Amino acid sequence: QVQLVESGGGLVQAGGSLRLSCAASGGTFSSYAMGWFRQAPGKEREFVAAISWGGGSTNYANSVKGRFTIRRDNAKNMVYLQMDSLKLEDTAVYYCAADQVYRRDYPRGMDYWGKGTLVTVSS
Repeated sequence: QVQLVESGGGLVQAGGSLRLSCAASGGTFSSYAMGWFRQAPGKEREFVAAISWGGGSTNYANSVKGRFTIRRDNAKNMVYLQMDSLKLEDTAVYYCAADQVYRRDYPRGMDYWGKGTLVTVSS
């Protein structure tokens, strides 16, 4: 079973950038598809981005496409979410997640979850 720990959240001004990191342990990292989800106050959790086992395939929510980039480093058991051109509506708790299957979307979420890191975008 894989354990996930996010880091890199914080306060950033609108238009700015932030990079989230997720460290994985306890499993064979390269056998998991990885993803990022977020949950804003008062809203349901939503899919943000996913990346396949080797990193060759990625998918993004329409709301972040062109602004966010997901990538992974299998040698370091890490996955990252680079967030650029941040908007107020990007404010949320961001969760790293892992799944044994890579899909274009994850309406029911993934198998394993981190505890989340808060991103706050201010005006």
